[in-house]
Amino acid sequence: MKVVVVGATGLVGRKMIQVLEERNFPLTGLLAAASPKSVGKNILFNRSEIEVISIKKAVKEKPDIALFSAGGDVSKIWAPEFAKAGTLVIDNSSAWRMDSKVPLVVPEINGKIIKSSDNIIANPNCSTIQMVMALAPLHRKFAIDRIVVSTYQSVSGSGVKGINQLMNERAGKTGPMAYPHPIDLNTLAHAGDFEENGYTTEEMKLVNETRKILGNNDLAISATAVRVPVTGGHSESVNVTFKKSFVLDEVRYLLNEMPGVTVLDDPDKNLYPMPVFAHEKDVVFVGRVRKDDSVKNGLNLWIVSDNLRKGAATNAVQIAEYVIKHQLINRRK
Repeated sequence: MKVVVVGATGLVGRKMIQVLEERNFPLTGLLAAASPKSVGKNILFNRSEIEVISIKKAVKEKPDIALFSAGGDVSKIWAPEFAKAGTLVIDNSSAWRMDSKVPLVVPEINGKIIKSSDNIIANPNCSTIQMVMALAPLHRKFAIDRIVVSTYQSVSGSGVKGINQLMNERAGKTGPMAYPHPIDLNTLAHAGDFEENGYTTEEMKLVNETRKILGNNDLAISATAVRVPVTGGHSESVNVTFKKSFVLDEVRYLLNEMPGVTVLDDPDKNLYPMPVFAHEKDVVFVGRVRKDDSVKNGLNLWIVSDNLRKGAATNAVQIAEYVIKHQLINRRK
């Protein structure tokens, strides 16, 4: 089982390599591919150094699985090339997520939609993954009618440039700007690019991807995405109304039974999810579970997760593990 990480020198690419190592992924060889400026650099994996190669060279190696985190433009060009070579592509960009022929997968929720004929599988947006992890078991039981979500997204969601801007500002240094305004001691209601409808790309990802994963294109969703001065970990305030009535004990039970979700909710002890709890963990934390008494069948949730792990790298690796476990990879060579 030969695996290539495309975009291996970026934040998510490095995290993919770390997760592959931590989870003892069953590979016989790891390739690291990146842009020309990174070719020749070394990446550490299992205490051995791996030299970064070009994407073109990686295609010729015909790996079994390609984990992509190199941006949408790169993915649109190179994912089909890997697929032609018989490689299964698991892509972390937005390039393929809304393609009707490409499955958008969170394994705990909809891994069964993967077919043996799929050549490209899309990894959802980080904010989408953590929200649907909490909402999917509730949707199955109570049927969601509407979702209103506000995100509090860390600067690592903007890559190294976002982290550097925050750290430079805290140190009183000048440097390249990831955002149009200062981020330290500030919040920006501007995550992604603005679209013609007034919403940002990050907000529309939450709308469109959630509908696709939950299998309801008519689901009412309203999103506001905010960038906050936190280095890692995304938080979300989620207000959801259901078509069916519920009791809070059952909500907590369903959340606790969902693989990959942990309820952290004890106000008397000041226990609730925070980015510092989620750091370097693959769990989606849910707290502040309470009824919204202003509407019928309303519920409020506070959802926090490490955006580089379950929000990106870990979910991609879990998809790869799923296709191996269910023997969806053997037919490619």
